[in-house]
Amino acid sequence: MSRSKWLAHPLGSLGLLLVWLLLVDDFTSVGHWILGAFFAVLIPRFTVSWWPRLPHIRSWKHVFIFSGHMFVDIIVANFQVARLALGRVENLQPTWVQVPYELDNDVAIYLLASAISLAPGTVAASVNRQASLLTVHALHCDDEQALIAEIKQRYELPLREVFACSPQ
Repeated sequence: MSRSKWLAHPLGSLGLLLVWLLLVDDFTSVGHWILGAFFAVLIPRFTVSWWPRLPHIRSWKHVFIFSGHMFVDIIVANFQVARLALGRVENLQPTWVQVPYELDNDVAIYLLASAISLAPGTVAASVNRQASLLTVHALHCDDEQALIAEIKQRYELPLREVFACSPQ
């Protein structure tokens, strides 16, 4: 067996070792380090065929841009939703919006839908792979085209750069 097969997922192995040490709540015992390392090597080794192949990340810069947009949008959206929740119900304009996307990578599509759902006030309700459409519910939306443009600019564009997705 090659070395790469024994360390099929080095970061996963490191994570398993740390989880083991946290579970036993003992970072000083050599025995727990050895047993944790044993599990950390064997579990990924025997489950390697079940793990999905991770896509190649082309641009780490855009990973940070995407993450920054998500972080800022989550904080801002919390205040916007709080303001809407404390206001009059009649002022809300909930709507369903069909957002076309140009991503061809399953992980990128998942991250796009997750980013939309993590920001309070919007939820990606469904993904239509055949039509390349996300169905998004917005708690309050004055302008559907502006919402679509914002999603495409703040989330989809960086994800296309991260995963080298070609426009469809």
